[in-house]
Amino acid sequence: MKRRHKLLAWIVGVPVTLAIVLVSALLVTLSLYDWNRLKPTIDARASAAIDRPFAINGNLGVAWQRDPQARGWRAWVPWPHVVAQDITVANPAWTKQPRFAHLDALRFSLSPLDLLRHRVRIPTLQLVNPSVDLERDAQGRANWTFKLPQGGTPSAWTVDLGAIGFDAGQLALDDAVGRVKIAAHIEPLQQAIPYDQIVAQASADAHTQAERSAGRGAGKSLGGDEARNEPGGAMAREAAYQFAWTAHGSYQGASLDGSGRIGAMLALQQSDRPFPLQAKLRIGDTHIALVGTLTDPVHLGALDLRLWLAGSSMAKLYPILGVTLPDTPPYATRGRLAATLGRSGSHFSYHDFRARVGGSDLAGDVDYITGGARPRLSGKVQTTQLRFADLAPLIGGGGSSTTAPPPAASDRVLPTQAFRTERWRAMDADVRFSAGRIEHGASLPVESLSTRLQLDDGVLALDPLRFGLAGGQLDGTLRLDGSTASMRGALNLRARHLKLKQLFPTFEPMHTSFGEINGDAALDARGNSVAALLGSSSGELKLLMNDGAISRNLLETAGLNVGNIVLGKLFGDRTVKINCAAADLAAQDGLFRTRLFVFDTQDALIDVKGTVNFADEKLDLDVIPHTKGLRVLSLRSPLYVHGTLKQPDVGVHTGPLLARGAGALALGVVAAPAAALLAVVVPSHGSGDANTCTTVLQQMRAPTRAAPAGKK
Repeated sequence: MKRRHKLLAWIVGVPVTLAIVLVSALLVTLSLYDWNRLKPTIDARASAAIDRPFAINGNLGVAWQRDPQARGWRAWVPWPHVVAQDITVANPAWTKQPRFAHLDALRFSLSPLDLLRHRVRIPTLQLVNPSVDLERDAQGRANWTFKLPQGGTPSAWTVDLGAIGFDAGQLALDDAVGRVKIAAHIEPLQQAIPYDQIVAQASADAHTQAERSAGRGAGKSLGGDEARNEPGGAMAREAAYQFAWTAHGSYQGASLDGSGRIGAMLALQQSDRPFPLQAKLRIGDTHIALVGTLTDPVHLGALDLRLWLAGSSMAKLYPILGVTLPDTPPYATRGRLAATLGRSGSHFSYHDFRARVGGSDLAGDVDYITGGARPRLSGKVQTTQLRFADLAPLIGGGGSSTTAPPPAASDRVLPTQAFRTERWRAMDADVRFSAGRIEHGASLPVESLSTRLQLDDGVLALDPLRFGLAGGQLDGTLRLDGSTASMRGALNLRARHLKLKQLFPTFEPMHTSFGEINGDAALDARGNSVAALLGSSSGELKLLMNDGAISRNLLETAGLNVGNIVLGKLFGDRTVKINCAAADLAAQDGLFRTRLFVFDTQDALIDVKGTVNFADEKLDLDVIPHTKGLRVLSLRSPLYVHGTLKQPDVGVHTGPLLARGAGALALGVVAAPAAALLAVVVPSHGSGDANTCTTVLQQMRAPTRAAPAGKK
């Protein structure tokens, strides 16, 4: 060998040999080093970092092993595998429990080459038998909020944690602010269960619960769960459930029980690696079931779940989900919940959902977005079959109450149950609702419904509000301002071409009727219930009915107790043909005063004067018949209507009023109201025939002529 080659070999070989010797010596030293000597330093620095006592009470050891997943020369670099046993994190002094968390052991591997780049890379962190106690007191202090050091220069080191694994453990939550107290236990399954098997079982269980909560046929109404809507996709089907969990406690004063299954490894950096979730919860009489995946949790990435809900009323979901929903009959719903979570706001979408509410079937898509001044709910909901009775709880008319506890029975007829306006300010909403087919009772022929519901800072608006009713149309707007202590309301309605024979389909004499009902209403009111709103309303109400018929049986069907008694006094039990019925009422603070209220029948023109006070539901009316000849002697006697809506008192007037009411037609005083009602008259559909009320109202507008001298 030439001299220069030998010299080069010595120059290169000596340092390499020294490096190998030093590395070998270092590895031997590190492998023989007692790492427990570092525990006081680690405990002190960790305690200072979280401002809470931290301690490694057991052994701290390090084993050196090569990474089996590394390739090339990196595969020869040994990694330190750290095992710390019996770790505790203490609680602040104000808490009930002494410890925030305890681990039987903590295991992780550390990439040594990344340390050269000031990067702490830990592919997997394994928690052995974790136990965590979460607590928040009535003052809002939470033990999961750590006081981290502030100020100073930013650290040059970064931490890269790939995944968290765990085994059997316990979790407790005692939250005085949210009124939540839960204890949960996690344990490994005897064997892993495939994802598809859990999805199929969860779907079957949810359909069974739907039948229990919403009645027979609810499961069928919800339909099947299509494979194309599989949460998580193909990656989820490769996952498996390896742990089971159970929980019990209370939530918002209601008892809570739950169970479910989860995966074994929570990937924090791989957004395409799903973590399987499955849960079945009962909170009071509300049942919640879900199955699906969580991905990218370190960035609060995404949820993709099938979600089933069932219970006695959707309003009971408010304390659970924080979403303001109306009172409803028993319900069951299923759909796909996808969520994009973020620190500044989250977006939840519940798409392709189907629901059974009472006897109604609903479907649609809704989105719930947080992060603004208030959360916002938006979407479209349609129904293939709507039972009109299921809408009654929305106005306090039966079913689930709108207030808890419900008010005691009273002599009132109008609903007195209060709306929960305090919940209206919890979120905003913009939801379109349509019902192409409505199932209704024989006495209420509602054919269709469409509206746009908007909720903005406690102000609820239904605009437009459209009903297909009895072959005609009912259009209008409703605005309720729940942002004030006493709700303000405004109602505008326009009824056109309501067919009498369709409005009362069970009343035989009406089958040959070709008449219609038209009307307008404009009312402003204040109050927190239907009774309070009507009892304070101001505005006007106009109504016309032509070419119809009326009887006690009809009024009984319509539930008009007052009219039923009055009609019996005037005509007995027989059916009376109505040429025209016209009403023009002016309202002021709940007192409705008749500007014009007449019935033109085959026997007489009946004039109704007086007031109806909806504030106390009292009646003060005079019914004056002006007979057309002497065929019906009983019509010569005027009536009074006193009492209340629930218990009206109807009797016969005597004395001066009898003489005043027994004359011929003397209605010239109603000229102005009659002229106002002419605007409500509209031609019949397609027939071109004039409304019968046109002639009657024109006659009422004509001045009354005095009788010739010497004649009665």
